Amino acid sequence: MATTATTGRRGAGKPHIHEPATPFFLPTILDESGHLDHTRAPFIEGISAYREQNMTPFATPGHKLGRGMDPALIALYGAEAFASDIPVSGGADGIHFDLDTWRLAEELGADAWDSDRTFYLVNGSSTGNLAFLTAQIRPGDKVIVARDVHKSLMVALIQSGARPVYIAPELHPTLDIGLGIEAHRIDEALRKHPDAKMIILVSPSYCGVSSDLAAIADVAHARNVPVYVDEAWGPHFHFHPALPQSAMDSGVDGAVASTHKVLGAFTQSAVLHIKGPRVNPGRIAATVGMAQTTSPATFILATIDGCRRQMVLHGRKLLDVAIELAEDARYRLQRIPGLSVLDAESLGVAAYDLTKLVIDVHGLGLTGFQVENELRYRYRINPESSDLTSIICLVTLGDTRESIDRLVTAFESLSRSQNGSKPKHAATVVRSSGAVIAPGIQAMSPRDAFFSRQRALPLEQAAGEISAELVIPYPPGIPVLAPGDVITVEKLAYLKMGAETCMYIAGAADHKLRTIQVVDEPKQSAWTQQPYYSNLPTH
Repeated sequence: MATTATTGRRGAGKPHIHEPATPFFLPTILDESGHLDHTRAPFIEGISAYREQNMTPFATPGHKLGRGMDPALIALYGAEAFASDIPVSGGADGIHFDLDTWRLAEELGADAWDSDRTFYLVNGSSTGNLAFLTAQIRPGDKVIVARDVHKSLMVALIQSGARPVYIAPELHPTLDIGLGIEAHRIDEALRKHPDAKMIILVSPSYCGVSSDLAAIADVAHARNVPVYVDEAWGPHFHFHPALPQSAMDSGVDGAVASTHKVLGAFTQSAVLHIKGPRVNPGRIAATVGMAQTTSPATFILATIDGCRRQMVLHGRKLLDVAIELAEDARYRLQRIPGLSVLDAESLGVAAYDLTKLVIDVHGLGLTGFQVENELRYRYRINPESSDLTSIICLVTLGDTRESIDRLVTAFESLSRSQNGSKPKHAATVVRSSGAVIAPGIQAMSPRDAFFSRQRALPLEQAAGEISAELVIPYPPGIPVLAPGDVITVEKLAYLKMGAETCMYIAGAADHKLRTIQVVDEPKQSAWTQQPYYSNLPTH
């Protein structure tokens, strides 16, 4: 709107008419017919428009379009990358967010993943986990929690003060791998705990197994209990019928997915989806704002924008290729002596991520840690993760026939070099996501234990004590011990073996696990209202 003002100078007879400058960028997500247009990408278009203006910035970031960067970084990433590192506020949008770039981009995201509302995240799926639980549960609320949840969900339980009732996935009898949570287990838990306020699950698991989320949602919703799913490893499920049904398509109330894990988006990018009447969108928006950085990286948001466009327009075709490559790799690797590659048939499950290769290597006479080192330093191949038993490799939209051939060739060479070696762990298959994460005795709530008075004990003396910290083999990032857990001999044995074989331990104050933090208070549990005695028998 034009405004008028007088100059105050003698002889000035006419008011000065101020005409506001026109924004150089007006984002839109509609086509000429008024329908959502997935060829549009508001963040990408906003960055492009900003760069075309030959701007002179007096705002963050301080490197000023790359001119203030270390020359070595410019040589590494290229000047063009830093010229696109602009803020959302005053960059891809107006300073006061008056252009709605972010909101419009998220509208396209909600349509793409079939949610009521989608939030773009720049701190990974961990942000979504923290935000959703903060919005939906209150201190002291009881929640049904799958024990194979990620570290960030355990942190959310500590911060929220919720009281978890843990349930564990059924384990394969010989492969020590979780087979998902069945709906009847949720039904049993809700019958025992009718005051539970939420169901919290992980699906797919780190090893690619998906639970029957539709059946679980039906059971929970019959009691008006919302279901939240950490779907970090399944952002691609919605876009191909050969993959497990996505959380949103299954009717759950909230789910977070890491676009950076298997799709074409930058590290730290993720999306939080909500759907249905059991979730308050306004409250979720508020807690996302609380958990997310106030200085979001526009270039990360732009990659979510581009990833969404790519998957809506070309996802089926791109995933056709990725699935074909993964199945070819699985077939060829399975025939290499000393290797075994998991699949839906060997696990006896109905829903499995076909793009994930879980390669058991103990038949080579090596641990997964040793094979990872061989792949990385001898063959220049970078796997996703390793543990005592296996290597995990991801096949994504970025793979080619050449990359798969190189992976298979490396394993063929490694197998030949190990010819005749005897497996060192053949009698017992042990995974960081298997029996070792099963819930035991919970003596205190995670929050009470974490904020209790604590002391450090030598690892070998900690059996029967209450853990006061998270102890997490990483990856996969699933706590073997959570605050409030009674420490068992079995878990200590696994952690000791892992620490001796290059396993990286996160969460613990002593990352080498010579000591562990335990609760140093009278053995009376406020959580169970039962007396708790140290050094309980473990069998």
